[in-house]
Amino acid sequence: MNRSIVHLFGLFTLLFAVLVVFTSRWAVLEAESLEDNIANRRPLLEQQRIPRGLILARDGTVMADSRRLGTRETRRFVRRYPTDSLFSHAIGYSFIDRGQSGLEQSHNDELVGKGNELATIVDELSGAREGDNLRTTLDPKAQEAARRALGGRRGSVVAIEPDTGRVRAMVSVPDFDPNAVPEGFNQLNADASSPLFNRATQARYPPGSTFKVVTAAAALDSGDFTPETAVSGKNNKPISAVPLQNFEGAEFGQVTLTEALTKSINTAWAEVGERLGDSTMLRYMRRFGFGSEPPVDLPRNQLAPSGIYGEDGLLDASDDIDIGRVSIGQERLQVTPLQMAMVASTIANEGTLMAPVFAERTIAPDGRVTDRYRPDRVRRVMGADAARGLTRMMTSVVEEGSGTAAQLQGVRVAGKTGTAERGAGVNQAWFVAFAPVGNPKIALAVTVEQASGTGGEIAAPIARRVLQVILGTRGGGGSGSGPAASGGF
Repeated sequence: MNRSIVHLFGLFTLLFAVLVVFTSRWAVLEAESLEDNIANRRPLLEQQRIPRGLILARDGTVMADSRRLGTRETRRFVRRYPTDSLFSHAIGYSFIDRGQSGLEQSHNDELVGKGNELATIVDELSGAREGDNLRTTLDPKAQEAARRALGGRRGSVVAIEPDTGRVRAMVSVPDFDPNAVPEGFNQLNADASSPLFNRATQARYPPGSTFKVVTAAAALDSGDFTPETAVSGKNNKPISAVPLQNFEGAEFGQVTLTEALTKSINTAWAEVGERLGDSTMLRYMRRFGFGSEPPVDLPRNQLAPSGIYGEDGLLDASDDIDIGRVSIGQERLQVTPLQMAMVASTIANEGTLMAPVFAERTIAPDGRVTDRYRPDRVRRVMGADAARGLTRMMTSVVEEGSGTAAQLQGVRVAGKTGTAERGAGVNQAWFVAFAPVGNPKIALAVTVEQASGTGGEIAAPIARRVLQVILGTRGGGGSGSGPAASGGF
């Protein structure tokens, strides 16, 4: 009899322990992940009764607000987006039936007034809880300029302040109107052009020759190369025992690294990559942020790492990699526009990578600034001397090489073109740049899908237009007499 009681007691104790473990798991250990799950509508139902804070552009333009429906017990607030599709991928949306995305999701706590726990408790007891306003770094003029310059072509533009990491523009085309999400979500989701997909942070593209600036950074910072180091630009040079061609089969002799970047000579940079070796190249790629999600204040499920991809995901040093072709942006290398903007920004910032950020500050309903988002230094990627040397090389690309279409009047621009051939005469056109040289205020990456021309022809003029608007300058500063003035690669 006593043994039966002991067994029964043991069983109840075990069941009680299991109950404690599982309730603790959901109530404590995984409470945050449960609340953030897009399938969980309970937080949104609760938050509908709270006046959600405004989302503002850097000039005060209202990009998201709320309108009240009903009164007293039926009172609720529904999100509205006055700028329609202009900031759709950055701002995202927040609706009870469709969940959240973009800054609406990543800064949800501030927007519903949960930043200060004590204040939140007091507000809930008094029934007067309101969300904080979120002022962002986004620039409406730059955003509109980037979207217009893309001209409806699928692609993306990302512009970042090098010394702060503040994102001034992030455009992904096709875009969507967040106001249409509640009723048109299924149609948007089924659209073959994927308008809900953020090409700036989620799309992985071959970077073409823009990646040569990463190889150049590794080469200069390693101490084994200088901008004047001579390398062979011979066409059909064996790389990993397979002949590699230059653009349009161009033949070069001995050239300096500066000439190799200006003329975008594939065989020269593939040789540099092979001489550096897998471990050095992959180490510098990791320093720039390749291989991990970018440290930006957007939801993790809307970010994709850049890197070398195999069938099962990202590859590393233990895998069989053709590092020579990786060094010129080929092989299985895939990158996001945000990552390439981070590369340009790091070089512009004398080798220091700053975390990209959209939030500038949060402001309480009474006007108090409740939080400021300070610039966040991620790491030093390369030495300042190497970065300055690479800047001079990239300036030569714009002044004498394939990037002449990005020239500005009275302002020197550093940049690099890229053209990743996709077959059937279709290219992925790229351009990365920063300006002004000597005191960079903005760095950017531009890419266009299914382009019929090169990066110099298609992407560089888009970059020029965005730089013009942000810097307040005019285009066409150079003579356009360089070797690729009428084209580019």
